[in-house]
Amino acid sequence: MAGTTGASVTVLGDFAASAGLVASAQDERHWLEVVFPKRDEERRTEALSQANVIWHGLRPLGAADFDQAPNLKLVQKFGVGVDTIDLAAARERGIRVANMPGVNAPAVAEGAVMLMLAAIRALPEQDRRTRAGLWMKDIAYLERSREIAGLTVGLVGYGDIAKRIEQVLLAMRAKVVHTSTKPDGSEDWRGFDDLLAESDVISLHLPGTPNTRKLFDEAAFARMRPGAVFVNTARGSIVDEAALLAALESGHLAAAGLDVFEQEPVDPQNPLLGLRNVVVTSHLTWLTEQTNSRMLATAVENCRRLQRGEPFANQVV
Repeated sequence: MAGTTGASVTVLGDFAASAGLVASAQDERHWLEVVFPKRDEERRTEALSQANVIWHGLRPLGAADFDQAPNLKLVQKFGVGVDTIDLAAARERGIRVANMPGVNAPAVAEGAVMLMLAAIRALPEQDRRTRAGLWMKDIAYLERSREIAGLTVGLVGYGDIAKRIEQVLLAMRAKVVHTSTKPDGSEDWRGFDDLLAESDVISLHLPGTPNTRKLFDEAAFARMRPGAVFVNTARGSIVDEAALLAALESGHLAAAGLDVFEQEPVDPQNPLLGLRNVVVTSHLTWLTEQTNSRMLATAVENCRRLQRGEPFANQVV
């Protein structure tokens, strides 16, 4: 692999990094130059022209970007999913792509459980009413509030994140079932339709691919139990938001916890944001101090490998 042996490595941080991550990256400044242009397009274009590496977040990255980056050797995904990177265009130009499997799994697993509990216990509505001075008034809406213990939680996808969630939920005395591409020999495996019908809570843990696009449509939501709760910390493309909205407005679904949306950044006018039985976060369940540290260590290591002409860790393309 062609490297930049002995030379410094120039990186475009193609996302709005936290202050802690920026500061930590600067600790390597004697050999690693990292530029975070945020939303400054002119500065981003200039950084692209110099970059050996792109540290990639969620902004779509494709041929037009690569053609502005004649020195680019590596796109380093901060996370796992590479669905926002044009892999074919990278391959055509000899640009390598690497990801970070498992690096954000602890945080996303905790974030999914957080959204699950917040949705089940109507946390957004409790918060709103308490701030409005409605102390213990008109509490009939809490009659559908439940404990996770004794509920059946269905995990759609069964990778590292889902398995971590399973451990937490079992400790909380929930029943946990899961589905994946094919039976895995576990007594807790279910076919997709059976899992939908059995579960009080559905939590998504699939990649965003053409095969999973709008997997959760009107028919899927109709197969879910009346009063079920829906949680998505995976990808917004997996869900038909119009169908989800209808299921929530009709009362067929009791609540939802959403970290991801079909369009990101989410439109402030998205009707899902106006529902009191929906709790939302901005695709940030992965973000913790520990995740940042793990991500930075992985990214810097692959930059060192570039400098030394060594194979990259976790290369996808």
